[in-house]
Amino acid sequence: MLLLAFDTATPAVTAAVHDGARVLAERTTVDARRHGELLIPSVDAVLDEAGAGRADLTGIVVGTGPGPYTGLRVGLVTAAALGDALGIPVHGLCSLDGLAHAALRAGLAAEEFLVATDARRKEVYWARYTARPDGTGLAPALRTEGPSVDRPGQLPEELAVLPCVGAGAGLYRDGALNGWGTGALGGDDRMPVHQSAAALAELGAEVLAAGGAGFVEARPMYLRRPDAQVPAGYKAVLPS
Repeated sequence: MLLLAFDTATPAVTAAVHDGARVLAERTTVDARRHGELLIPSVDAVLDEAGAGRADLTGIVVGTGPGPYTGLRVGLVTAAALGDALGIPVHGLCSLDGLAHAALRAGLAAEEFLVATDARRKEVYWARYTARPDGTGLAPALRTEGPSVDRPGQLPEELAVLPCVGAGAGLYRDGALNGWGTGALGGDDRMPVHQSAAALAELGAEVLAAGGAGFVEARPMYLRRPDAQVPAGYKAVLPS
């Protein structure tokens, strides 16, 4: 098995290679405006570091969001194109599930916790998880609610008081979440601020080993309409 995993649902462009036993290489670059420019070079870089080529891949794991329209599409379209060209399966995983798994890998997950990422417009994408300990701390977290998109201040108190990982924790003053484990945002440096393709790859390998039932369709999960929209009442002007 040789899995390529990548995610573009957050400001991070992150890619990793997993051989079924461990992560062989990972690269993450944070630049919300250059997903399309950075993804393929990142893929090639991790393959080179792993001593492999595209022809060696047996599958692709891609984050399906939720995330902003443009960046998210880059990852999904690239995954579909590579999968078609190489004749290998493309497996989708919720990007928030990847961050939940990163929290487990870092030993930060509480019995119940939230994952929240920046949805812009003073909102966050979020989901609720329950840790499922297996003695190693690496059993997949069980998503019990979400994904959804809301202003932090609109979340019920029972959710807002839970420990929260991801860049959405404490991002907005309006009802800040109980953030920890958010790296450069002031939490634990073991936890990625945005996303970790290594965690996504590891989770994908575990799902495959369990029969693949945890994958979702490799289609973008937007949860709302794009920020850029055609104005109401717009009329196209065609040449006569």
